[in-house]
Parts: sequence; C-alpha cells; structure tokens
Amino acid sequence: MAPLAVIAMLVIRTGLVEIRRPGSVRRQWSFLTRRWAVAAGAAAAVLVSVVGWQAAGFGAVAWAVLTGALVAQIADLTSQADGTDRNP
Repeated sequence: MAPLAVIAMLVIRTGLVEIRRPGSVRRQWSFLTRRWAVAAGAAAAVLVSVVGWQAAGFGAVAWAVLTGALVAQIADLTSQADGTDRNP
C-alpha cells in the first residue's frame, strides 16, 4: 500500500505543478523519451522485482515500478548535468 501512496502523491504533485506552470510536466517527465534513462530504470526495476519477490511477493512489483521511475529520472538528470546526451 505504501508504494501506491507514494505514486499517488507524485501524480498529485505533478498535477499541481502543471496548474501553476503549464508545460512543466512535459519537461519533468521528459526522461521517458531518453533510451539511456529508460534502460537504467528498467534494469533497476527488474533487480528490485527479483530480489524483492522472495521477501514481499507481489508487493515488490509496486516498489520496483517506483524505483525504476526514480532511477530513470536520476539517470536523465545526471546525463544532462554532465553534458552527455546519451539519446542520439
């Protein structure tokens, strides 16, 4: 239940930011168009799913999705910060 609450809070936050600054969601979620970021997020999600499945069962999938999204966003921010755009 906790990962779903965190995901809901992120969605609500995104909606509120979009109301204040139209167009900000496109910039905020642009990491989904970067292959490098999506690959890093998918790898993290698979790793959390496999490791967490034994401990938490199906609940690990929700944590894995959240982890994958956060890792993808961080990977995209890192590639932008060092000036290397890994999406040709």
